[in-house]
Amino acid sequence: MMEAVFLFCTDAGAGPDGKLSIHGIFNELLAPDFPARQDKMVLVGIIEWQRDLEGRIPFTVNLNDPDGLSIFSIEGHTDVETRPASKAPAKTQLILPLKKVMFPVPGHYRVQININGTELAGPSMHLMRS
Repeated sequence: MMEAVFLFCTDAGAGPDGKLSIHGIFNELLAPDFPARQDKMVLVGIIEWQRDLEGRIPFTVNLNDPDGLSIFSIEGHTDVETRPASKAPAKTQLILPLKKVMFPVPGHYRVQININGTELAGPSMHLMRS
């Protein structure tokens, strides 16, 4: 069983000790007019893999508008290593900068993540008129 947590934040980074530092977690943005542009935000995630999964694992991340249509998409992969039972399961830390994202209308936006054919619901974002 795979476990995953994803958040929107202003900045994130991985230290030399392998720990993930996350700054400025949020789920709401304000804009005076629409369409609205967010110059930079970060989608950060940690995935803990099931022990029998290894190798190159593809993923797709879609940010969907209130009607369910994708307004921003990222495709990539991660390499999952084999870990012995004496160690914690393999993990992947994803730090995905999202730049110049256009939000066409106010409303509730959702992230949909597909990892190796498994659909996961990511975080949501509320775009409000200021």
